[in-house]
Amino acid sequence: MSVSIRRWSWSLPAVVGSDPLAGLNLPLALRCLLQRRGFTTESAAEAVLNPMDLPDPSEHFPDLERALLRLERSCRLGEKVAICGDYDADGMTSTALLLRALTALGADPVPAIPSRMEDGYGLNRGMVETLNQQDIRVLVTVDNGVSADEALICAEQLGLEVIVTDHHAIPLERPPMTALIHPETTPDGSPYRGLAGVGLAFVLAHALADRLKKPDAILAARDLFCIGTVADMAPLLGANRRWLIDGLKTLHRSPCAGVQALQRLAGLGDQALSADDIGFQLAPRINAVGRLGDPELVVQLLTASDHNEAIALARQCDDFNRQRRELCDAIEAEATALVEADQGQLPPFLLLAQGHWHHGVIGIVAARLMDRFHRPAALLAGEGNGRLRASVRAPAGFAVDQALQACAQHLERFGGHPAAGGFTVEASKVSALHAQLNDLAADWLASQGDGVPIRPEALLRLEEINWEFWAQLRRLEPFGIGHPTPLFWARDCHLVQSRLVNGGHLSVLIEQGDVQRRGIAWRWDSSQPVPDHCDLAFRITENSWKGERRLQLEIKAIRQHSPRVSLRYGKRDYVAERSSDDSILIRNSAGETLHATGTSTDREGGDQRFRHPSVMHLVDQACLGLGLRP
Repeated sequence: MSVSIRRWSWSLPAVVGSDPLAGLNLPLALRCLLQRRGFTTESAAEAVLNPMDLPDPSEHFPDLERALLRLERSCRLGEKVAICGDYDADGMTSTALLLRALTALGADPVPAIPSRMEDGYGLNRGMVETLNQQDIRVLVTVDNGVSADEALICAEQLGLEVIVTDHHAIPLERPPMTALIHPETTPDGSPYRGLAGVGLAFVLAHALADRLKKPDAILAARDLFCIGTVADMAPLLGANRRWLIDGLKTLHRSPCAGVQALQRLAGLGDQALSADDIGFQLAPRINAVGRLGDPELVVQLLTASDHNEAIALARQCDDFNRQRRELCDAIEAEATALVEADQGQLPPFLLLAQGHWHHGVIGIVAARLMDRFHRPAALLAGEGNGRLRASVRAPAGFAVDQALQACAQHLERFGGHPAAGGFTVEASKVSALHAQLNDLAADWLASQGDGVPIRPEALLRLEEINWEFWAQLRRLEPFGIGHPTPLFWARDCHLVQSRLVNGGHLSVLIEQGDVQRRGIAWRWDSSQPVPDHCDLAFRITENSWKGERRLQLEIKAIRQHSPRVSLRYGKRDYVAERSSDDSILIRNSAGETLHATGTSTDREGGDQRFRHPSVMHLVDQACLGLGLRP
């Protein structure tokens, strides 16, 4: 039995004015998109295209001066400083960034990263005691530490000073620390609010280099910031956006031998990189090490000065990434088989457990199952002593952190944020836990309706997709969390060709009028028919093959085209279609019909009904659904 979900629930975007953000030199579809994303003034939209210079961080981080004073002393005295990072890409790039900067500034930094398998997340008491025995008096945490109560209390008792740089939630009772560099301590509306751990490390290193008047100490810092920020899926707005735009211009010429080695192994060439290049090529090679191996390998790579050594280390990262892919594919196949082996209805919350699954990759597989089945998913792996450790992923709208909090009585440990989380549970309590999670997910699914939600942001005709439009679209980059790659839609298309290619992907040739475009639908369910006459939801990508560049549609959803569209306004349902004279016919459930044209000026004519705001809005919705406006 195949229980894959390939039904889509389309929700078309909100109606905007006839000529939004008219002062911007952008195609209409892109101006509509920015308006719908909340950039409702030309100045706000311009800040996306050309972010302003940033304020002095010392005015936004209350403890920055205290941290700088302590680290300045370490640099002038050549003092040992422990950099306590995390084992993900954000933590490893943060650690490498501060190691490089503090070494160049005169201190003697040493890395201290816990093991994912043996220590778990973050600074712990054992690390503090070990560092104390090594006569280290100053610790800087990166991407962790704000809630490490036991470790921070231990550090205070031993006389160690701890500077915490972290972006995770600050507990109600803040544990003792010398200084806290955290986005939540900045003023409301601060451009530094979205910084990940590596962004905070960059703030600290940059400010310290300025104070010591040694700008060359941080030549590679912005490169590591770019990689860590994209890898951690930090929101690409504010300071993240400003620094990323600047950093991507020169990342391919990084002075960091390790970054150069990763680019070489990824085959990225010598052209400027994009956020996607980081997210799909560089970051996985780094993250794989933290998931399967010793994170200090990445730190050694990103602090290496010898190019041959860097290549050798990068190859090890590449090997781990290959292992990671193979493990993920094997666990995904096994997990999918477990789902399909259950002949009953697909549960609202997918919870699957196997003792032999690898802790380091179950989060990736949980995300794949979430995408495939459009429901929250948790994968559990054995931890020993009758316990299981889980990674959870959920679609937008289902809050993982709140769900785990509601199930706290079943869990030994848990944590996370709305989209992802983790927990530890006794095997004997898994059944009761799953029952409660199913209840929570069932309520959420009932509010969602059937199918995977598809929410395109602007209408495009295939003839509009050309190199000029591509150049204008790239002005909106970098894309990522908070500013995702735009999803467009096209109506009334015809399928010319379709075939499945290696990997289970669907390759298509689509035609609209006399224009044809090629498209690819990744991981296509072969049991799902492709309609000959269709509407598409897609992203636009550039594809290079044997030296030839072409624009390609990355198809996210396909539906049977209909000349009619269903509308809901308030609590009433309507159907709209175009008549033979190109006017619009709108019918309500009682069979009453309204004739309208697609322009507001025509609607403001003799028929008084068209002057009513609700009727005008209904006609606007009909025009949007029928493809008469972007």
